[in-house]
Amino acid sequence: MIDALAAEWLKLRTLRSTSLVLGAVAVVVGLMALLAWYAAHLWDGLSPDRRGHLAVSPLPDVTHTLASLCLAVQGVLVFSGEFGTGMIRTTFTAMPSRGRVLAAKAAVVAAVAFGTGLAAVLATWAAGRLIIGDRPIRGQSAEALSRQLPLFLAMGLSIAMFALIGLCLAAITRSAVAAIAVLAAVWYVLPLVAFNLPAPWNERIGSVLPGALAGELAGTGNPYSVAGSLLSPPAALAVMAAYVAVPYAVAAVLLARRDA
Repeated sequence: MIDALAAEWLKLRTLRSTSLVLGAVAVVVGLMALLAWYAAHLWDGLSPDRRGHLAVSPLPDVTHTLASLCLAVQGVLVFSGEFGTGMIRTTFTAMPSRGRVLAAKAAVVAAVAFGTGLAAVLATWAAGRLIIGDRPIRGQSAEALSRQLPLFLAMGLSIAMFALIGLCLAAITRSAVAAIAVLAAVWYVLPLVAFNLPAPWNERIGSVLPGALAGELAGTGNPYSVAGSLLSPPAALAVMAAYVAVPYAVAAVLLARRDA
């Protein structure tokens, strides 16, 4: 298994898409810093009676959402690239156990996505605190890092979940286009559909969608999101695990039964 992990880590490091995705995540962090600067500049220019109307979405939440999509696409490309070039046959020849290949890819993708996502969220929080300072802008938390860390760790797990979903979808569909289309629906379309459902179904369905799970896992809920907040932390963790386990099991079965 160590050899398989080393091989997949080498492949991931040498993929051009990895640099592009990490660069995109860095751009997201930079844009959040720019948004923090703009909010602070706008706050300073407003009269005291108008400052109460200024609200900005929590910057780490925005980074979490966008980084989830970026790392999910990276998860797709890890598998779809090999299927597209035919290199998957070489991989399976060198490592006949297809289940081991899938496990190694999943472990490497999850580790990179979690580390990258957590670093991006922390960098966004630090930039926001440095730029906004003690300005009481609605939507921006002034809590210390120790209070925010459980939420940031949950966001890191959520980003890793999205990356693994992307990886498994690519293994199932063997198509980057199809896998990314499904990801886009899960990431963007389903939350909007759930939000526009009549009560109480909007809250019930919104609470089990992937984008809602980080806040529920951390126990903070999703006050600035269209997502629901009905699940307890253990239930949110169980749903998060199911989002990975179900497509992973399907991918493992199809990889074992289909020709490369």
